[in-house]
Amino acid sequence: MAGRRFSILSVLLGVVLLATGCPKGRSDYRQGRQAELQKDYDTALIHYERALKQDPANVEYELKAKRLRFEAAQMHVSRGQKLREQGSLEGAVAEFEKALAIDPASFVAEQELRRTLELLAERRVAEVQASRQAEPAPAKALEVLPEAPPELKPLSRAPINLKLTADAKQVFETIAKLAGINIIFDPDFQPQRIPMELVNATLEQALDITALMTKTFWKAVTANTIMVIPDTKQKRQAYEEQIIKTIYLSNVTSPAELNEVVQTIRTLLDTRRITPSTAQNAIIIRDTPDKVAVAEKIIRDIDRAKPEVLVQVAVLQARRDRARELGILPGTTVPLIFTPRSPVEEETEALRLNELKRLSTADYSVVLPSAMAMALLTDATTKVIQNPEVRVTDGQTAKLRIGDRVPIAVGGLLPGIGGVTISPVVQTTFQFQDVGVNLDITPRVHSSREVSLNVMVEVSSVTGRTNIGGIEQPIFGQRRIEHNIRLREGEVNILGGIVERTELKKLQGWPGLSQVPFLRYLFSSERVETLENEILIVLTPRIIRLPEITALNLRALPVGTDETVALRSAAEPAPPAPAATAPPAQPAAPEVRPEPAPEAPTEAAQLRFESAQVALSVGQAANVSLVVANVRDLFSIPLMVQFDPKVVELTEVHHGGFLAQDGRPVALVHRVEAETGTAIISLTRPPGSGGISGSGPLVLLVFRALTVGRTALRIIELDARNAVREPLPLQTTVGEIFVR
Repeated sequence: MAGRRFSILSVLLGVVLLATGCPKGRSDYRQGRQAELQKDYDTALIHYERALKQDPANVEYELKAKRLRFEAAQMHVSRGQKLREQGSLEGAVAEFEKALAIDPASFVAEQELRRTLELLAERRVAEVQASRQAEPAPAKALEVLPEAPPELKPLSRAPINLKLTADAKQVFETIAKLAGINIIFDPDFQPQRIPMELVNATLEQALDITALMTKTFWKAVTANTIMVIPDTKQKRQAYEEQIIKTIYLSNVTSPAELNEVVQTIRTLLDTRRITPSTAQNAIIIRDTPDKVAVAEKIIRDIDRAKPEVLVQVAVLQARRDRARELGILPGTTVPLIFTPRSPVEEETEALRLNELKRLSTADYSVVLPSAMAMALLTDATTKVIQNPEVRVTDGQTAKLRIGDRVPIAVGGLLPGIGGVTISPVVQTTFQFQDVGVNLDITPRVHSSREVSLNVMVEVSSVTGRTNIGGIEQPIFGQRRIEHNIRLREGEVNILGGIVERTELKKLQGWPGLSQVPFLRYLFSSERVETLENEILIVLTPRIIRLPEITALNLRALPVGTDETVALRSAAEPAPPAPAATAPPAQPAAPEVRPEPAPEAPTEAAQLRFESAQVALSVGQAANVSLVVANVRDLFSIPLMVQFDPKVVELTEVHHGGFLAQDGRPVALVHRVEAETGTAIISLTRPPGSGGISGSGPLVLLVFRALTVGRTALRIIELDARNAVREPLPLQTTVGEIFVR
């Protein structure tokens, strides 16, 4: 019984020790490792996060979870890019949303999602236009001109048709009468007879054509009065209105870059009144409205976020030492010992000279040398591995130093007293050299998702020391690679072939006999040492942030002539205007849809502006809520809002709270194009969290009034989806902002 009881206690004690010795979360960690080996990064991340939750202090779990979060997000980004290349924009959006939900700090996922939403919106707009068989929307101005002196507002915007040959002054006056505006002339205006034929021209086009033929220019004095002036440098300096504007930059980080932007504007536009503000990271410019508008466009094109690259580096140094020793090594010394036959007197312990005559070979003894057989083989392999990760901005150099700093003595001679070099004094100073793994990387990101790398890798160590001038100096051994390569994102590049092979042969034995072909194995020993060093360097670039270049950045901008920078008006004749404004009558459509079922208007899912009309004063800001009603299982909703950029500007976009009712984080991605008056907004719940049903505020838009007028708020694109990625039909309405 006692033995059985002791066995049970032993088993229980073993179980307790096993439980206490096993770290928490080890099971989830092993499952995460298996999933990672199978490239199932989503499952691996779930297990690693579970293991970290059970043992928050475990650094290994934390590092694994962080790395897998990046790998899983990158995997979904790659899938989304492939789907987009295949034309499946909806699937690509879903993958990018998953990547952003896994790693909210992924800039590349946010950029790719925004870009794909823009492509999806363009496709939907094209489909709507094709279905309606309508004319394309009128071209929108590339840039909105700054607020300038009085804007011309004629009584009539009817197209001008004119054919006559008359004095230039009479032609100007005729055009002015047709538009219902006043006209005055500079005292230096010289009338001349010109032929004029205009067909379906706007007021601005008619004035520009006439001014071009008469070498003059015109400017608005009041809202209904213009002045015609000879086009000379002196007259333009005297009459052209100027504005001053401060343009803030968000991506320029150094004074040198800021000065480069200023020099670019000064060179291209020949403007003198421009200065940088280094403290505020801004540029202040004073010039005509057209020049300032062009300068602002150039600055916005240049002031882009620089790409970023994460370079995974693995440095492997393999060293192989082999030594072989074979042979018989006899003794090389024979000791001769004095052993006298008759004892020496103990008092003196010395031998008298008269006793030397009786010495013979019997008084000496010789110890024969021994021989030692050598058969030895040694083989050693040493591996030193470094696996750093370097995150670096495009065009910048990242430097990584892993190792020690070793001092080196540097000497110099100082002249003696009074500058005379009779008794120079040696001065010793010390410099430090980095020893270990030294890595310098300078990346360049290309639009084709390729990365050029300027790489310098050096692996060095202290191999010995030598005495120079009484000072111990270190001896450095180094392996260095410096070259330029171009890789695709995720492509692995292996640098190798740096091999150093050293053979050392050492022969020990009796002179003469050690050189005899067969006897040398009996009277000598041979030692052969082989040393091999090889360095392998593995580089894998991964793009974290891409260069974000939009279609507006790539479009050309007509800026007038070499002497005069001027933006041409994009106004259209009056007849197309009703066609352009005809779509606002679209809100009547919802009244037709419910005809089959009278109860539909109250039950149909809607997306509408909370206030049908908002009144503002110039400079005032207001919140406009976009709410949903009667929706079921709403999971994601990308949409596009359109407004008039001349009347209002959209300054902020915030969560409305509807999709986050259960406390789950909601990914909000938005992009506001102030030039075109459009805002692309996307809200997505985390993967696997399901949708939300009911009614409530979806998103909050903050508008600021710019000038007196009216603008309609339209939802021109919408792609609501439920939790299983099926489309959800939503009825939309039109809002309005009135600026007084």
